[in-house]
Amino acid sequence: MGAMTGLSGTTATRASTEWWRSGVVYQVYPRSFADSDGDGVGDLPGVTARLDHVQRLGADAVWLTPFFRSPQADHGYDVSEYCDVDPLFGTLADADALVAAAHERGLRVIVDLVPNHCSDQHPLFQAALRPGAPERALFHVATSADGPPNDWPSVFGGPAWTRLPGSDDWYLHLYAPEQHDWNWREPRVHEMFRGVLRFWLDRGVDGIRIDVAHGLYKAEGLPDLPEGYAPEPMRLRGNPHACDQEEVHDVYREWRRIADSYDPPRVLVGEVNLSPERAARFTRPDELHQAFAFALVSAPWDAASWAETGAELLRTARPVTWVVENHDVARVPTRYGGGEHGLRRARAALLAVLGLPGAAYVYQGQELGLPEVDVPEEARQDPAWFRSGVTRDGCRVPLPWRQDPSTANGFSVAGESWLPQPEGWGELSVALQEADPASTLHLTRAALRLRRTLHEEGLLSVDDEVEWDARDGVLTARRGDFALVVAMGDGPVALQGDLLLSSEPLDAAGRLPADAAAWVRA
Repeated sequence: MGAMTGLSGTTATRASTEWWRSGVVYQVYPRSFADSDGDGVGDLPGVTARLDHVQRLGADAVWLTPFFRSPQADHGYDVSEYCDVDPLFGTLADADALVAAAHERGLRVIVDLVPNHCSDQHPLFQAALRPGAPERALFHVATSADGPPNDWPSVFGGPAWTRLPGSDDWYLHLYAPEQHDWNWREPRVHEMFRGVLRFWLDRGVDGIRIDVAHGLYKAEGLPDLPEGYAPEPMRLRGNPHACDQEEVHDVYREWRRIADSYDPPRVLVGEVNLSPERAARFTRPDELHQAFAFALVSAPWDAASWAETGAELLRTARPVTWVVENHDVARVPTRYGGGEHGLRRARAALLAVLGLPGAAYVYQGQELGLPEVDVPEEARQDPAWFRSGVTRDGCRVPLPWRQDPSTANGFSVAGESWLPQPEGWGELSVALQEADPASTLHLTRAALRLRRTLHEEGLLSVDDEVEWDARDGVLTARRGDFALVVAMGDGPVALQGDLLLSSEPLDAAGRLPADAAAWVRA
């Protein structure tokens, strides 16, 4: 297939090539979005059929988590062929059709590349199983008769090493045993991934999200952990020898040159789960365009914490890529207390991140206020669950499109669902929220529409300086004549200025109720 341009025509004329600096990206987890063929697993044609939903939200782009060929040991993050689509999700033609349909709607497409590790079924790892095979240099294989070569833990629990059958050779897997870490000190790995990058950019995708972007390189000699090391559950950053090595920056400088060679330039987005200061080093002018601002994901519902975290993020990296929810963490309504209480806070948090300068990512279902699901143990599929007792399945339950259990609430034409939907899931569906002007769906649409208008009118800019205040449990972030106000205390808050939008109705006295957010024009 010949090279294709990305988003083009009149849409590209209207849009800045730096759309990503203030863009809103909608994250799609394909296996849980929409199932077109009735096998209980979402697929690319299902995504294409539902792109109108994303367009109506007002997003600028969609990010698709991996749909490449994979045995699905980690639901696509264990890739066996980077330049093809897994039959579970469709075909390359389906991927091309999705990109074309998105571009017709003015939506850009970001695909998810996994360069830190691959599947144990990848042909190169299969070849590396042969003793003395040259492919072994592509991975981290070490010989030790006395147990694992070092004391590194897997992010998913247990040791990060597994012995090859019938030998004293061990291979490194910082995640599941089926996910083998590439050796980025081997030039052939660089060459392979340059080809993968160009393959998808040539097909017209507008950007690449890079999984475990701070990984790739490991410390020379693979030394034991520093004395006093305490593992951080489900986080690679706690192992200083397994990530954040200086050499990784040269990879992204090279990839940036490739991305910039396209017209319009493509965007590189990094999953860099480090401190804000360390993560900022990945978004220097000649490296990645964005790195997710994960600090708010772990921030408690507290005005002082949010003000401190937001100020640090804006001080260390601009523009910030705000996010409070994704496919790896518990849903926001549940994290913030659950029930109606948690939902109010989740709506306020959504309005908050959309009211701060920079880009924002919205995870599918966040626009519906979906809570975390307690998936029955016998139905759980997350590989982390089987090794550490931590599961991410609860935030990956398929979306409810309409209230109809016979079709998995509109998810599947045959009513199947790879993870079970809880009773009453359809009551949170897109269709029912469409009919409710006070729903989270309508709030999300209104916020994205107003956000775009305020940027076009010049009231908001991605370069705005922010004045933070966190007195009396009230978070205030002022940007010139615009203010974001979040009532994080126990009582209502009097607003100063003209109300533009609020996550909850004002009370009879015109005050913002507790656990609500508002946008105000001075």
